[in-house]
Amino acid sequence: MSTPQLVVHRDKELMAVAAAARLITRIVDAQSTRGSASVVLTGGRNGNAVLAALASSPARDAVDWSRLDLWWGDERFLPEGDPERNATQARGELLDAVPLDPARVHPMPASDGPDGDNPEAAAERYAAELAEAAGPRGHDGVPAFDVLLLGVGPDTHVASLFPEHPGVRERSLTVVGVRGAPKPPPVRISLTLPAIRAAREVWLLAAGEDKAEAVALALSEPGEIQAPASGAYGRQRTLWLLDRSAAAKLPPQLYPPATA
Repeated sequence: MSTPQLVVHRDKELMAVAAAARLITRIVDAQSTRGSASVVLTGGRNGNAVLAALASSPARDAVDWSRLDLWWGDERFLPEGDPERNATQARGELLDAVPLDPARVHPMPASDGPDGDNPEAAAERYAAELAEAAGPRGHDGVPAFDVLLLGVGPDTHVASLFPEHPGVRERSLTVVGVRGAPKPPPVRISLTLPAIRAAREVWLLAAGEDKAEAVALALSEPGEIQAPASGAYGRQRTLWLLDRSAAAKLPPQLYPPATA
């Protein structure tokens, strides 16, 4: 478990640009060290803003996109190509604009896929794909992701792990089907906290006044069942990337020495 580090930016636009620059650097470093990199994407307004900033960054060509593995932390269990799917939005913001190797892009199954409308079967399929990619050097059945991105919801949910829901209590599975989510659509697929914690680095994104209470609660160590974001951390690093509005209710002692 790594101690959370906070970076507070002036506004959400700067946060997205800075996060994109930070991600490019991390990917390039991983590719230089190991030949490839592995990143888990998140959806939502902040996750998509980071992808859009990455797409427009003049440094994006520093990444060898053909040696990048992409996974997702959660997905709305909707038909392939549905505009509400995280994978669809990611393609529109970035993925269709860069030369990725299609075999290294791993979207979560859709509701019109081979598992039909069974999210548990689809979750099991994704877990098997993760385990195969992990191989003997993986970590508890998932690859050793270099960076795993998570948006923080106003209720402190991350991925599709919601407070008090069964998924946030899961300890043996790496991927779960989610039914009855309080945020539409109600049926989803999500990585579990054990899978999230396999990442070398976990970056949590929050911007806007509507996230301020969630950020303050999650960083007050309330327990992951009540505040799932508090249970999301990386093996080597846990980074909270915030704007000033999202950080507004944090106690002063939690701010870093300097803000960006």
